[in-house]
Amino acid sequence: MATLSFPLVKPNPAFSSFLFPRLTLPSKSVSSVPILCSPPHRTATTLASSAAQPPPTTSTSVTVETFSPEDLSNSTVFVIRARNRIGLLQVITRVFNVLGLRVDKATINFEGDSFIKTFFVTDSHGNKIDDQESLERIKKALFEAIDGDDVTASVESAARGIVVRKPRLDFGERKVKAERMFELMDGFLKNDPISLQKDILHHVEYTVARSRFSFDDFEAYQALAHSVRDRLIERWHDTQMHFKRTDPKRIYFLSLEFLMGRSLSNSVINLGIRDQVADALGQLGFEFEVLAEQEGDAALGNGGLARLSACQMDSLATLDYPAVGYGLRYQYGLFRQVILDGFQHEQPDYWLNFGNPWEIERVHVTYSVKFYGTVADELLNEEKCKVWVPGETVEAVAYDNPIPGYGTRNTINLRLWAAKPSDQQDMESYNTGDYVNAVVDRQRAENISSILYPDDRSYQGKELRLKQQYFFVSASVQDIIRRFKDTHNNFDEFPEKVALHLNDTHPSLAIAEVMRMLVDEERLGWNRAWNIICKIFTFTTHTVSPEGLEKIPVDLLGSLLPRHLQIIYDINFNFVEELKKRIGLDYDRLARMSIVEEGAVKSIRMANLSILCSQTVNGVSRVHSELLKTKLFKDFYELWPEKFQYKTNGVTQRRWIVVSNPSLCALISKWLGTEAWIHDIDLLIGLREHAANGQLHQEWKMVKKVNKIRLAKYIEATSGLKVSLDAMFDVQTKRIHEYKRQLLNILAIIHRYDCIKNMNENDRKKVVPRVCIIGGKAAPGYETAKNIIKLCHAVAEKINNDSDIGDLLKLVFIPDYNVSVAELVIPGADLSQHLSTAGHEASGTGSMKFLMNGCLLLATEDGSTVEIIEEIGEDNMFLFGAKVHEVPALREKGPALKVPLQFSRVVRMVRDGYFGFKDYFKSLCDKIEGGQDYYLLGADFTSYLEAQAAADKAFVDKERWTEMSILSTAGSWRFSSDKTIEEYAEKTWGIQPCRCPL
Repeated sequence: MATLSFPLVKPNPAFSSFLFPRLTLPSKSVSSVPILCSPPHRTATTLASSAAQPPPTTSTSVTVETFSPEDLSNSTVFVIRARNRIGLLQVITRVFNVLGLRVDKATINFEGDSFIKTFFVTDSHGNKIDDQESLERIKKALFEAIDGDDVTASVESAARGIVVRKPRLDFGERKVKAERMFELMDGFLKNDPISLQKDILHHVEYTVARSRFSFDDFEAYQALAHSVRDRLIERWHDTQMHFKRTDPKRIYFLSLEFLMGRSLSNSVINLGIRDQVADALGQLGFEFEVLAEQEGDAALGNGGLARLSACQMDSLATLDYPAVGYGLRYQYGLFRQVILDGFQHEQPDYWLNFGNPWEIERVHVTYSVKFYGTVADELLNEEKCKVWVPGETVEAVAYDNPIPGYGTRNTINLRLWAAKPSDQQDMESYNTGDYVNAVVDRQRAENISSILYPDDRSYQGKELRLKQQYFFVSASVQDIIRRFKDTHNNFDEFPEKVALHLNDTHPSLAIAEVMRMLVDEERLGWNRAWNIICKIFTFTTHTVSPEGLEKIPVDLLGSLLPRHLQIIYDINFNFVEELKKRIGLDYDRLARMSIVEEGAVKSIRMANLSILCSQTVNGVSRVHSELLKTKLFKDFYELWPEKFQYKTNGVTQRRWIVVSNPSLCALISKWLGTEAWIHDIDLLIGLREHAANGQLHQEWKMVKKVNKIRLAKYIEATSGLKVSLDAMFDVQTKRIHEYKRQLLNILAIIHRYDCIKNMNENDRKKVVPRVCIIGGKAAPGYETAKNIIKLCHAVAEKINNDSDIGDLLKLVFIPDYNVSVAELVIPGADLSQHLSTAGHEASGTGSMKFLMNGCLLLATEDGSTVEIIEEIGEDNMFLFGAKVHEVPALREKGPALKVPLQFSRVVRMVRDGYFGFKDYFKSLCDKIEGGQDYYLLGADFTSYLEAQAAADKAFVDKERWTEMSILSTAGSWRFSSDKTIEEYAEKTWGIQPCRCPL
């Protein structure tokens, strides 16, 4: 019997509860001591677990011995029997330390597959612990900490999926191995600057393969990223082991896009090691901020929906929910926007050229995904069944991305799939000498995960888009079912352990795929499988108009996924027959609600399929929810009103304040007297108490100035334009689209320019100077949006080079707008514009990011803005434009709708070629004149100018403006993604937090 001991553990006298602080556990040294033999005769008092449901499969026990050696007669002896896991010894000693107890000696013995750990413990005064209540409390803490120690590994057959091979060792070998593992790895990586430096230099030499005496900023970033990732992996492993042991119901979040942004800053902040990392780098001659800039943005999404998914993953991790995100690992992402002569050009975003240190390729986690082929009827056990014989098979390879929570050890997983050719097809082509076809097959397979949103104006583009959607959901569903079968053998339990969330209709093929696997692969009957389907799916839609609802042509779906089309037809037949019993033979309504849309192009309505098969249908703001109920899905709402809910979208304060605006973060913490608001966002309301404080005003304005300096430098570096810091920084950054009305903004800028141009010198002195900043990408095939970008540049060329205007007005277009650029722009903005025509924005998370950073909003009453008004009040923002219920009547007027003379004048300036490119801008002008103004730019123009004038007036009153800014940040508490996720967990998914113990 071998015995290990470790140094004396000092008590923590400040401990007053069983709340463990968020600290990284220190590593302990293990030294050799003489063997201590257990006495042959002892009487023991066993402490029964007070936990409501002790782990059913673990042999963990804690006992208190009444016998102690003479030299330790004042000690209480705790004997812990448990199966081994790396770091367990460290965890137990940490518990004693946090409880204020002193460990005088400890021994570790081996008994079969288990370890027996004996601890000789006294209280903080060196006295024996006899009080039964105290012993119960200590026992409870120990059980909580070692809970999850007895985790067994499952072994799969050597098929596709996860294959685990366990070494066959006899007891002696296991004992030696376990003893060695304790000696080498009993403890977590240290986070002090010296330890971090050692890890960084280790990765410089052995991962980046550079000399530790000569490496540049990018190589230092790579080494730092791997060092941080090592710490994420520790937490990730602990979290996954805890989830596997406790077996909670998990939420599987399916989204075709995740706009994660940079990972380094977010990771070190959530790990709580930002200052230590900065110190470590400083001593090595590097700056953290410089290295952070070396990281590129992960090109895995575009726009608000993708960034929303990323914020929700951060909140799921922080709030300790058992969650897994699934998406696609795009090789090139959307595109990189390049502006040449004012025109947008698209280039591939080679974001993976230098590798991605944050991902872990799981070459052993692969699934076959099938396409094309035929469906045959076969007899199996005298039962008729469907067999899909595919015409093409590709492999889905998993890439895992750890997502750390803040203030917790929980680190959840974002699993992205990359497409690879089937090995069998490759070998067949090579063996027959058809090398060209082998290369073509490889390229065709890899194209599936190459580009986000391929141009779907052609049949090939539509087919590739559909391939992407099915490839991602098929691999994800196979992975989910594999994980369930690891620990369960009854699919009736599936709804108790699995919730699948469809983030819009892109993943809705998962419904047909789960049905196919349950019926065809697992041999469940149709009715049994259907009952499961209706209990596991939830659906969130981000669409506001019928035109935006996704439809798949039947011919395309039948060619690519023949079995899924059969399943959808069967689902629809059963639904329509049941619907006839409910509403009668109302054929118009039956046709509207049918999943299959008849017409010139017969199509599958994916939204109808999602609504039918989901427990809940979620809007993303109150206004959006009303649109769903009264217009978009009115028939379904009347049938199932209980299904319809709304959860107003939110953004994470950790990314949009802590990471992007550290100065504001520090200021908020100072005035609230705590950093707890970073986790508990409700505390942010406390800023309202200080909104009129003069000292806070001075500090608040200084923070804004620092951020404006950063933004001004960026503008100068990218455009060569110098801007005045005294000017109002007026920002509109979002995807370029007609309904978002960047054109309205540009026309108002032209009006402002025209007014200043015609002012005398004295009047110009009264003008509030502005720097107007616009940014965003236009879809490659969206010509009108591209025309708007060109107009912006043409107007900017005119204004910025007019000596009469000077610093009174500047116009800047920021190219290739992404998350990292947003982290620079948003903190430096004074005013943010959100101009969508009322009724066209489902939620609008962009406004929330600006709101958190104390930026004032100029907006229409659309999407989540209505709820922002309720929270901060109309007096603290600038509202304009027609309301949702007024829009239809204005559109009906058509050519009879009167527009102000100012609007007609600025449009005429563009049409007459005042800014050049007369012919090019003709189509743009035609869209907003002569009754063609669908998005009501003319109707809202006067109201818009009035809101702009109100913003000018408020900006002059610096104290009032600053107070409005503080109140905006205070009111942003309601729009944190933490609040959204808590609502989803409680009202939609039915999941509970599952916190990983220390």
